[in-house]
This record gives sequence, structure tokens and C-alpha cells, in this order.
Amino acid sequence: YVTVRYPTIAYQLGVLGWDKIAFGALAILLVLEATRRLVGWVMVGLAGVFVLYAKFAYLLPGLLGAKGSSWERIVVYLYLDTNGLFGLPLTVTAGMVVAFIFFGQLLYAVGGDRFLTDLAMMAMGRYRGGPAKVSVVASCLFGTVSGSAVSNVVVDGPITIPMMKRTGYAPHVAAAIEAVASTGGQIMPPVMGVAAFLIAEFLSVPYSEVVIAAVIPALLYYLALFVQVDLEAAKHRLHGLPAAQLPRFGDVIRRGWSFLVPLVVLTYTLMLASWEAGKAGMAAVIATLVVGALQRGDRLTLWKLLGAIAETGKVLLDIVAITAVAGFVIGVLQLSGLGFKFSLLLVSVAGGNALGLLLLTAVVCIILGMGMPTAIIYILLAVLVGPALVQLGVSPLGAHLFLFYFGMLSMITPPVCLATYAAASIGGADFMKTGWTGMRLGIVAYVVPFVFAFHPALLMKGSIIEILVAAATAVVGVILLGIGCAGHLFRPLGWGKRALVSVAGLLLIPAPTSGAWLAANVLGLTLGVLLVVWERVGSREAEDQRSNAVPMARHPRSEPVSRHPLP
Repeated sequence: YVTVRYPTIAYQLGVLGWDKIAFGALAILLVLEATRRLVGWVMVGLAGVFVLYAKFAYLLPGLLGAKGSSWERIVVYLYLDTNGLFGLPLTVTAGMVVAFIFFGQLLYAVGGDRFLTDLAMMAMGRYRGGPAKVSVVASCLFGTVSGSAVSNVVVDGPITIPMMKRTGYAPHVAAAIEAVASTGGQIMPPVMGVAAFLIAEFLSVPYSEVVIAAVIPALLYYLALFVQVDLEAAKHRLHGLPAAQLPRFGDVIRRGWSFLVPLVVLTYTLMLASWEAGKAGMAAVIATLVVGALQRGDRLTLWKLLGAIAETGKVLLDIVAITAVAGFVIGVLQLSGLGFKFSLLLVSVAGGNALGLLLLTAVVCIILGMGMPTAIIYILLAVLVGPALVQLGVSPLGAHLFLFYFGMLSMITPPVCLATYAAASIGGADFMKTGWTGMRLGIVAYVVPFVFAFHPALLMKGSIIEILVAAATAVVGVILLGIGCAGHLFRPLGWGKRALVSVAGLLLIPAPTSGAWLAANVLGLTLGVLLVVWERVGSREAEDQRSNAVPMARHPRSEPVSRHPLP
């Protein structure tokens, strides 16, 4: 109907004809039913609440009140207006997201997932806690080509979670490591989650600018996870994988070097040539098709190509349903003017304090995230909260990335956390124990957004010196925070020392942009260095005592003092 009647629709949008009303009502009902089948009742309920608000807003008092609209106007607006069904979210999905999903599915079809896993095993498998480090690195690599947390868990988890359990990790710890590592794929450039493409469109900036801004926070996220995984292995004296189980460097490179070609093409076209995101994604698709057709091993056959297309369609179903309903939500917000009014209300509630509004927003994000995908949370809050954050002095990119991060955290924050549920199911672990462990492992994602909201140097905004200083202090702070969360350094740490080293890390993460923050950095660094030196000296003394106790225990009569040797 839209295709055939497009010229008439475009020139007579304000005319409420019976055909527009009938086809509009049918389209809305079909979209809601498709969403119910794919995502569940939560999204349908959300859309229903907003549609009812558009109709009955005149009954509400104060700022929430608005002029009501007729059912006919609501239906036609949501169906045909560019703020409705065919609005920004669905446009981004059709123009950008499709290409990147197809790229990821093609790469999997020709064996790219195996290459990335082998690369991670070759790099990290031999070290203590090797399987867990393989999970972190592999999920980080998968995140460069896939922006979905649950799909990363499903692809990587069946390999890494059993490996972690075999080497001594508790099931809930193994599942939590995989869930947190896979969730980071949404924030790992160059292919981030759907919400990252929406950020670029909302702010009217190139997608490459969003990617560049996300690099340092994403690396800090994985650094904190890596530190905790390493110290968890040290705490429980877990070893790496035997050399016989690890792939050889020559074999991995010889078999998989060609998979680097599409990644190089994607990075070049997106970051250096500044192509539009959709075109860069299609360039990577073409490069993958060529590589798959020419390679000797898992050559791309017609059936594999058709399978990749089918899998792309399956993945797209959920995304299309979510973004279509998001169009309804945005349409109601624009039709009723609620977005502007809600921003004023939030600024008033927060008392004009940016930090207070950020805290309130974080709580709302996590609550809304119980059962709703990251993209819809971001879209909803970008319209309702984004303008208020910018009004209080947060940079536009910092505000939208803040919303993106806390929308993503719904994947690992109990009680409803989809990535954690998927990993716990694979590992046979308790859901809630896995969820709480995942929150600890992903601690940086709860902290860093507050920092880059006020310190844009972490988003690559500012001079080279400012960016380097901000990155350096944040790296040291994240390492100390990881030590505090893991509860181990050279030996187990008590709760008091864990709290102190965590505070030291938190004081170091913000950049020294003022005298107060510089003093906080100096205090944090001093406290951190003292604790590390104290623990190092204490652990060496304990080792010396243990080594001296061994010969005394073997020869109790050689020294009168050794009648009660140290254990």
C-alpha cells in the first residue's frame, strides 16, 4: 500500500482517508502480534501504554498532561509519519544493521569463528586460568564482528565454559565470565550493538565518530575483566591448558590469515575512508564472499551462502520487531510532546544536578532493562532523558553512550539478565549466583560511564596529552578496582584491604582535569602503591616462613626451638 500510494501519501499526509486508517490499523496490529511472538508481551505492553497515553493524556494533571488525539489521527501518524513505524529505528536497521549482521553470519559460515577462537587459544591458553582468558579474548574478537551479547554467548560459550569447568573454575564463575565477556561485544568497535548505529543517527554524526569514542571505555571494560580472571586463577591455583591441546601458531595463521582481509576492509572503509556505515558493512560482505570463494578449507558453497542469508533473516526478526515498536514509542512522544515535558520534569527532580540525573537515569535503565532489549531502552531514554542530560552540561555523545552502556548492563544485571541466563544454561550453573558474579566481573561498566560523562577525554575528545593522561590514570584505576573485586593480589585480601584498594582505583579512574581531581589521583595512586608494596612484602615474608618451616618439620630434633613447627 505504501509503495503503490507513495506520491499521494507524501502530498496528502494530513488527510485522514479511510484507506490510511484501515491499512494503518492492520499494520499496527500485525507489528504488535509479530513482536509478541518474537519478543514477548513486555514490548507489546510498552507500546500499548504509550498509545493509550496519546489518546487519554488530556486526563492527566501537570506536566504529564497533553492534548488528546483521535484514534484515527494516532493510527495514521504511527503508520505513515516519519516519526512512526517508518522512522529512524527501522531506517537504521534497514540501511546499516542488515549489512553488519550479514557480514557476521558470512564470516561464521566460512569458519571465521573457529579462526578467532584458535587465535585466542594460541595467545592465552597456556597461561594460568587459560580457558577463562581464552573466553575473554575470543569474546572480545567476536565482538568486533557481532554486536549481540546472547549470540556471542551461544557461539563461544559451548567451547569455553566446559573448558573453564574442566580446569577448576566453579560453574557459576565460568558462566559469569562468558556472559560478561560476550556482553562487552556490544561496546567493542568496530561492529557494536544496534544502539550504536542509532546514536550516530540521533546525533547526526558519522558512525566512525561513535566507534572512536567507544574504544577506550571498551578496552577498560575488558582490562578489568581480564585482571579479575587472572587473579581468580591465582587465588585457586588454576593452570593453563597443556601445550598438546593448543593450536600451533603456523597452523592458525596459514589456515585463517585470509579472514583478516574482511576485517581490514571494514576498518579501512569505516575509519579511514569515512564511508557510511551501511556501505562499509557491504564492502566487508563482498570481501568475505571473495575470501570464502577462494580459500581451500571451508570454501563458501551455495548452500552455505543460503544458510548465512537465512540466519541473517532469523537474527533480523527480533531487531525489526524491536525497532518497529520503538518507532511507535517515538511517534507517541513526538505527537504528544511528552519527550520535552519529561526532560523538564527530570531536570526539576534532579534539582539541576547532572550527577543526580545520571544516577536516576542509571537506575531507570536497569529497571527498564528487566526483559527489554538494549536498543529499545536506549531509544526510549534517548528521547526522554538525553535532552535533559545535555541541558545539564553533559556532552551529547557522552550522554548517549551513557544511556547505551546502562541499557547494555541489563544483559548481566539480575534478576532478569538474558546473557547471564544463556551462559548459566550452557554451564549448568545457578542463575542468581551467576548474575551476582557477573555484576562483580563487569564492575567497570557501572563506573566508567559516570566518568566519561564528565571527562570527555576518555571518549577521545581533547588534546593528545589530555587523552593519554586520562587513559593512563583510568588504566591504573581499573587494575586496582579489579584487584579489589577479585580479593586477591599476591595473597588473599581481607575485606578491609579490598575496600581500600577499590577506593584507590575509583579515585584514579577520573582524569586530573582540576585541582580536586588531581589531588584525588595523587591520593589514589599513593594508597594503591602502598597497598601493593605492603602485600608484596607480606607475601614474601609468608613464603620465607613456609620455606623455613619445611626442613624443620622434616628434622624436628635438629633444633630445640622447632618442637612446634609452622604448618
